[in-house]
Amino acid sequence: MHVVALTLAGRVLQQELAPMTHSSSDPDRIAERLPLLRRRAQMVQATRKFFDDRGYLDVDTPYAVPVPGEEVHLRCFRTELEHADGSREVRFLHTSPEFAMKRIIAATGLPIFQLARVWRNGEMSATHVPEFTMLEWYAPGADLDALMDETEDFVRALLPDQVYRDGVLIPVTEPFERLTMQDAFARYVRADLLETAGDAEALARQAKVSLRDGESWEDLFFRLLLERIEPVIGRERPTFLTHWPAEQAALAKRDPADKRAALRFELYIGGIELANAFEELTDPVEQRQRFEADRQRRLEFSPDQDWPLDKAFLTALPDMPSCSGIALGFDRLVLLATGAPKIRDILWLGQSF
Repeated sequence: MHVVALTLAGRVLQQELAPMTHSSSDPDRIAERLPLLRRRAQMVQATRKFFDDRGYLDVDTPYAVPVPGEEVHLRCFRTELEHADGSREVRFLHTSPEFAMKRIIAATGLPIFQLARVWRNGEMSATHVPEFTMLEWYAPGADLDALMDETEDFVRALLPDQVYRDGVLIPVTEPFERLTMQDAFARYVRADLLETAGDAEALARQAKVSLRDGESWEDLFFRLLLERIEPVIGRERPTFLTHWPAEQAALAKRDPADKRAALRFELYIGGIELANAFEELTDPVEQRQRFEADRQRRLEFSPDQDWPLDKAFLTALPDMPSCSGIALGFDRLVLLATGAPKIRDILWLGQSF
């Protein structure tokens, strides 16, 4: 199967390197990428079959919502709802269907999944576009290890035996690596991450770097993650990076074995961050406190990104069973399956990004 991926990658790479022409109509653009788009359509069908076979219910949730999320650094698209009497209400295009899907879990207790369109303003690169497809699923009764097992099964079911990225063939059939954030910092940064939590100077000393002007512990954490860890993990085999610092997992339970860490993982394959998952927090009091803290920090960065707390979500939390959930970038999964260089190469009409 990897031969197909490499062939498709080669076609797209030739198109990327070819001189630009004046032929930019939809038929021309779609025709040259049709093999990739057919593969995408097959992966949509395979995704639905995977979750149907496991007893998951396919759900739909609203896209234009009063509360788009509580992420500190994401920017949202804003719109208006016009009522028949002429009144208007602010709405946002959601950055994730997470809050709505958890309300469904609380109401039904059923395992659910959704292939949702989501929007994040200002995100444009080879692996980012402002509007993209997110696969989210929630498994009542599953802990983080069980969710990693299921994620591994899903990725293997959708990807070829090997994927090609940045000149490297990465096997998908071998067991995925499971690496805690604490161990990753010890291995690649030579620092005790959890011991230095909140102390930027201590982390900088151990990492042997100089603090930048105004750089907080969180800023330095992400700098070291981006510079020293993400470039090297998931290259020999897919890697789950687990047990993030508790401050970096606003919707996850704390690890009962070490309250400084949260039950969160991200999945990396070939330099691509593919998925983000939590063993879900169900305490509405603690969740409200975390939301309020995130809201304050978000408004410091982006005063225009203002909306009320999601009271419907917080009200539903006490009824939510023990659960783990994951958000997986479906377009990035297609990139890995096809070997295409950029997300826009596997979108039907995405060249304007």
